[in-house]
Amino acid sequence: MARKNQCVSGVTVQLEMRNLWEEFNSLGTEMIVTKAGRRMFPTFQVKISGMDPLADYVLLMDFVPLDDKRYRYAFHSSAWLVAGKADPATPGRVHFHPDSPAKGGQWMRQIVSFDKLKLTNNLMDDNGHIILNSMHRYQPRFHVVVVDPRPDSERYAQENFKSFIFTETQFIAVTAYQNHRITQLKIASNPFAKGFRECEPDDWPGSPGQLLGCLSRNGGAVPSVQIQKTPEKGFTNNHHLPPSLLREASHLHHPPPVTPASLPDVCIARRPLNEPSGALPYKHLSYHSIYVGARARAAPYTLPSSRATSFHALNIYTAGGYEQ
Repeated sequence: MARKNQCVSGVTVQLEMRNLWEEFNSLGTEMIVTKAGRRMFPTFQVKISGMDPLADYVLLMDFVPLDDKRYRYAFHSSAWLVAGKADPATPGRVHFHPDSPAKGGQWMRQIVSFDKLKLTNNLMDDNGHIILNSMHRYQPRFHVVVVDPRPDSERYAQENFKSFIFTETQFIAVTAYQNHRITQLKIASNPFAKGFRECEPDDWPGSPGQLLGCLSRNGGAVPSVQIQKTPEKGFTNNHHLPPSLLREASHLHHPPPVTPASLPDVCIARRPLNEPSGALPYKHLSYHSIYVGARARAAPYTLPSSRATSFHALNIYTAGGYEQ
């Protein structure tokens, strides 16, 4: 194991919204991937300490496969099953936090959020989004890299970064949610999903495990949420980073599947995933049972009469092809 730079050796990272991540993990977290790119929820957010306040750091994330298998969801048993061998690996990419590089003092003053990170299944993506295969399991990794001012910093690439893994953040990439419990929990806990929700966050029980129990319409007015649109940044702003640092980050591409034995330089921040015991009870779902705000109604248009007199029957078997 390479000896770490003193600027990163003492760095510690705390995962924000840990209880929510664990709640999703107990059900089997699913993350949507689209051609255009979709943001993660829960958002990956961390609190960092132990940095040198005057040193420059770059923060980045990558995603590594947990195994070499492809999965499918069995609705009759509400469980994920192995469907075969994994698809060919997607292009390895890393996502740089848009504020990188910045002083350690700045990173430690506030919660670091990767809310600009997007997941896609488009192999031809040119927007810098993270490319993943649908129906495959992934483990996000968080890396802290110190900007080494030495001209030969490439020689010390293995010493200048420290990686962190939170096992409760692993997920299966999907193009549509498979487990209805995941759908309900995302609707209940995502502040931007209020259009699908039947109660407000102020009415939620204190325990994250009881979020699914708050689905009852309260009928009150819902205050609008102001969304501030900011230009996308992240992978496209790498021209602000030193070339030597970009070459160091290239060592993180195409990593092997995650196992504790294969990652001596990675801090395993949580215990391994405990698989839920027993199959979850299955309940047949309809559109109205998932999207609780939906209401059935009659057809908006009357059906056309089958005895309309303004139409002439066509006969394609006549000599002229039709009758007058």
